Amino acid sequence: MSGIPVLTLLTVLPLVGAAIALWAGKHARTVALLTTLASLAVALFVWTQLPADGSMGMVERAAWAPSLGIEYHLGVDGLGALMLVLAAIVTLMSVDAANRVHHQPGLYFGLVLLLESGLFGSFTALNFFHWFLFWELSLIPAFFLIKLWGGTRRGPAATQFFVYTMAGSVALLVAFMAVFLSTGSMDFPHLTQLASTGALEQMVTAHLGPVTLWLAIGVLAGFAVKVPMVPFHTWLPAAYAEAPSPVTMLLTGAMSKMGVYGLLRIAIPLFGHQIAQIRTPLLVLAVATIVMGAWAAVAQTDLKRVFAYSSVNHLGYCLLGIFALAVPAAGAAAQASQAAALNGVILQMFNHGLTAASLFWFVAIIQQRSGGHRGINDFGGLRKPAPVLAGLMGIALFSSLGLPGLNGFVGEFLIFRGVFPLTWVAATVSLLGLLVTAAVILTVIQKVFSGPVAEHCTGFQDMHHGERMALAPVIGLMLLIGLVPQLIVDSVNPTVVNLLAHWRF
Repeated sequence: MSGIPVLTLLTVLPLVGAAIALWAGKHARTVALLTTLASLAVALFVWTQLPADGSMGMVERAAWAPSLGIEYHLGVDGLGALMLVLAAIVTLMSVDAANRVHHQPGLYFGLVLLLESGLFGSFTALNFFHWFLFWELSLIPAFFLIKLWGGTRRGPAATQFFVYTMAGSVALLVAFMAVFLSTGSMDFPHLTQLASTGALEQMVTAHLGPVTLWLAIGVLAGFAVKVPMVPFHTWLPAAYAEAPSPVTMLLTGAMSKMGVYGLLRIAIPLFGHQIAQIRTPLLVLAVATIVMGAWAAVAQTDLKRVFAYSSVNHLGYCLLGIFALAVPAAGAAAQASQAAALNGVILQMFNHGLTAASLFWFVAIIQQRSGGHRGINDFGGLRKPAPVLAGLMGIALFSSLGLPGLNGFVGEFLIFRGVFPLTWVAATVSLLGLLVTAAVILTVIQKVFSGPVAEHCTGFQDMHHGERMALAPVIGLMLLIGLVPQLIVDSVNPTVVNLLAHWRF
């Protein structure tokens, strides 16, 4: 470890803020705001320090327990750095939106900052033991945030969330213990190098027999729960609906990306060859996630459940892109398609996190002003008493719809640009998800903002100056990425090329 350990400081910073917030009482939110602002500044600094060749940068390495394969090993490339920025932005948004927390605010904001530390650790760790600690660390505060501050059915929702994600963690742990027993290593870069030559599979087979495919399935199941992928998604609607909206922003905007990140950092690099063998059933599940998520959203009347199932649908596009590229690239055209799909997946992760978190923030604002109402049929004509709210939320809704010119369009376009040449059948069926999503979003706009004003909304107040100032940068970022996507793509593409060069299908 040399120089200033920036990644370590970034991970520790929210922990320090959490300790202060616990004792800050009514000033806990101010402490959390300052901490998340500082974290965002550090995350943006990390983004500016990425190596031009797409390799790991800002590496920190120190011996921990060498005999057990445990090492303190941190580093980021374009993928990890972008996720750090996303986690920092979403956590700041969540803290800003949580302006009505009066019950134990110190504990609430302390748990939020603890969750942020877990996110940062997960996106920077390059050793399984170290990574797994932060993977689990993020689960604990999320459980208590739902359990203590959620809705009327928060208990069952929190328990279901915990059981599902813990089961996924057990699958990951068992698979990696088998890998460690076979290789003596938990280091992601080293294991990726072994996998790229086929040595990892040979070592596992020599020690444990022909079980590598089953290890790949276990790892996939662990991440599928977190994304989530059909049929492992059933915990999500209840958790998103019962959690306080600022906590839901964290669940959908940042924590769900841990699952997609794990597929790209661990599952594909180590088990790409095995994943390619079961590519067809995985593509079927990805398409089911897209189409069934969209259709489930149609059937909902609760705004939070609408956007919860919509999140399942949007993350399904990430799964589609990842599983579609799991095929040996024969020729420059196929390699270009793989690169386009992977660029799209990474961009979709960031864009969905930004847009979904914004939508749940708007739901929180509507709930506060309507006395707790959040049913689609509870409103009507809000555009008249609250034109600014209607305009800003409309931009976020159209971003979720994938309107060209907004950030939601770019990632989905790149995914389909890459997927069509690789598997045109899956891409074609997945287009149905885009059509149904458009119907869902337009229905929300029509029933909430158009028509006659509902009787209980006649005194509905528009967004005040503070809310406008808080959401303006987020909306501006949606427009900026939609118009100038190369701000992200130019920094991520070298990482994409580097990743594809080391993956074996």
